[in-house]
Amino acid sequence: MKYALIGCGRIATNHVKAVLNNGLEFVAACDIDASAIESLLAKHDLQNDSSIARYTDYKKMIEAHSELELVAIATSSGIHAEIALYCIDHGINVIIEKPIAMSIADAEEIIKRSEKMGVKVCACHQNRFNIAVQKTRKAIESGRFGKLSHGSIHVRWNRNKDYYTQAPWRGTWAEDGGCLMNQCIHGIDLLRWMLGDEVATVYGVTRRQQHDYLEAEDVGMAVVTFKNGAVATIEGTTNVFPRNLEETLYLFGEKGTVKIGGKSTNNLDVWDFADETEADAANKGLEEQTSNVYGNGHTSLYADMIDAIKTNRTPYVDVTAGRNALELVLAVYKSMKTGLPVQLPLTDFASIDMKGTFGNGSE
Repeated sequence: MKYALIGCGRIATNHVKAVLNNGLEFVAACDIDASAIESLLAKHDLQNDSSIARYTDYKKMIEAHSELELVAIATSSGIHAEIALYCIDHGINVIIEKPIAMSIADAEEIIKRSEKMGVKVCACHQNRFNIAVQKTRKAIESGRFGKLSHGSIHVRWNRNKDYYTQAPWRGTWAEDGGCLMNQCIHGIDLLRWMLGDEVATVYGVTRRQQHDYLEAEDVGMAVVTFKNGAVATIEGTTNVFPRNLEETLYLFGEKGTVKIGGKSTNNLDVWDFADETEADAANKGLEEQTSNVYGNGHTSLYADMIDAIKTNRTPYVDVTAGRNALELVLAVYKSMKTGLPVQLPLTDFASIDMKGTFGNGSE
């Protein structure tokens, strides 16, 4: 399957690993910074591979390669939707890094146009493929928790000024959003997915406590109610001293309790069920080794997307999943702006609507 990558920054190495692990034909790479392409390819010993075309304009790349079947978008968040729609209009299947867009309107347009063109769109929420997450999901689907009571996600990470100044788009409302949109959206996706997806209301508070050079928040908290009666809390921050602490998901049901811990929801710290079996013993204390907080899920996500294209089925992490995670973050933002609980579904709200909430940031 012929593949191209758009965006060769921080997360791109995970995409290239997934490409190589799945045997895709790597046709082209694109970045507005040509040196970023070469640095990325060199990291994977591909710098001398002349079969990989290099571009600084994604439109020229797509026009030149009508044979492309799959494109991954790993650029700054603010142009995810624009690039995705261009690929979709050219009949190309796409994997979109989170968030899939910065507004509900753009996310809905991606869904609409992909359905019209008959192409597959995968939201890159790769943590759904973590071993601990998959085991927990199967327990939910088989009813082992009984009635779900509540849950919580805690993303307690560190991002310092060096991180934010590496790219001027980081921490801006137009191109990135704050910690909830960037760092915490994976955990927010898991929380919503595990607790039934159908959210009723969101009440949130955000602050910019330590990064006064950013436009957006560096800590956010919210209370979420679900239509099935479950309730949940969200805590996300980049203010943890001195380094990343944890990304932890708690789920509580009448017959089961699970805590997925580790730096990136990759361990099973607690695994207790009323109907405990011998197989459960292997889950207690499970640890999946990861080289960074992005985890190991990209390879599995790519494998699933390739199969979805070949067999003409919906990807495991489809475009609606991406829209739902985005919606929950934007609902927290809107609640912060209005000071009121927000009812879902959310319409006509975008990250840029938060402009000026904490001032415009300063160097």
